[in-house]
Amino acid sequence: MTLNEFLGLAMLVSMVTVIFVGFSISFTLLFTALLFGVATLGVDRTFYLAYLQMWGSMKDDILPAVPLFIFMGYMAEKADLMSRLFRAFRLLFAPMRGSLYVAVLLTATVFAMATGIVGAAVTVLGIMAGSMMVESGYDEQLSAGAIAAGGTLGILIPPSVMLIVMGPVLGVPVNKLYSAAFGPGFLLASVYMLYALARSYMNPKLGPAVPKAQRVASLPLLLKELVVSVVPLAALVAATLGTILGGLATATEAAACGAVGATLLALAYRRLTWTALVETCKSTMLTSCMVLFLVLASNVFGAVFVQTGASNVISGAITQIPLPDWGKLLLIMAIIFVLGWPFEWPAIVLVFVPIFLPIVEKLDLGLAKPELLLWFGAAVAVNLQTAFLSPPVAMSAYYLKTVMPRWSLAIIFRGMSQFMVLQVLVLLAMLMFPAIALWFPRALQ
Repeated sequence: MTLNEFLGLAMLVSMVTVIFVGFSISFTLLFTALLFGVATLGVDRTFYLAYLQMWGSMKDDILPAVPLFIFMGYMAEKADLMSRLFRAFRLLFAPMRGSLYVAVLLTATVFAMATGIVGAAVTVLGIMAGSMMVESGYDEQLSAGAIAAGGTLGILIPPSVMLIVMGPVLGVPVNKLYSAAFGPGFLLASVYMLYALARSYMNPKLGPAVPKAQRVASLPLLLKELVVSVVPLAALVAATLGTILGGLATATEAAACGAVGATLLALAYRRLTWTALVETCKSTMLTSCMVLFLVLASNVFGAVFVQTGASNVISGAITQIPLPDWGKLLLIMAIIFVLGWPFEWPAIVLVFVPIFLPIVEKLDLGLAKPELLLWFGAAVAVNLQTAFLSPPVAMSAYYLKTVMPRWSLAIIFRGMSQFMVLQVLVLLAMLMFPAIALWFPRALQ
């Protein structure tokens, strides 16, 4: 091992240690890269490399879709679309046991196709459904788990911002990666709902049906509520995801259409006020800056790390482990799962996935390279979704705690752990049956 390779590994260890201590991920990535870059590559080469990465990030024609999709999500939230969806599904499934669980999870699934913002989804779901579940006698742990798990679906189900960033890293088109994420996303949502329903029917105290006095007696009124709540959002989703999956528009073009569509819906529902527009723009700016700065810092760190040669050392070490190819894949997934606790997804996607990618490309798993990369990308997305539910960092817990202070973190963590087990089972099913992720891309092709 050369000195540069040793310092590259020390750079990686230092970065992980500093982040575990509690320092900002973005600044840690950037300053660690610059410090070790100067020590290994020299001042000129390090700063030229950082400059090229910054310039390359600004020229990337995929990244402009990020703030547009974020704006679309926040504007859809201001348009009260999620509240309307939840009310419609709650009335539709009112006679069923566990109807509020189903309403929460179905609302989260549909709304995930209009926004990839986990924090906003968990917060709004907590505000809408949390108190109602408590007043209806629903189990606190299962309720907290359903809200937190449902809100995290936005990171997996397109138009996920994470998949936009991951596409260029894997070298696959974003529309194909989107199509590969649909199967796992809907499977995961279905497993969530089946689990909540099964537990409610085995123990009615966990999720009683909505009292008859609170149900809609008129079928026409119920149908009207469903049409008014579902059809506009379905049209918005079709205008964005439909054009991306159909190859009619790039992700950036579709995101722009989605942003305009969400604004028009807010106007149609009379929710587009000057205050709402300003708040949406501020939230979009804050979230976009956080994501894009993480992307920039991760790119600089990754470039310096690769130049030290340490990535080849890690790849070579994992390749030489006496495990079959499936064992190596499971090892990589286990490492990503653990990394998801302290790290934000941009750091994992842009720093660690490129380290593992050459190993994955050499694995003989019975798939051609294009399908192998799509499958791997979808599996990584499901894996990173577990990071939002895995203590102690699990951000979904803190989002939910903010709007539901009556639920302790212990209750929320215990509820989330049930759904995290379901996520791991779905991930294992994906690894055993690649068709879960690949059937839709094959159908489109």
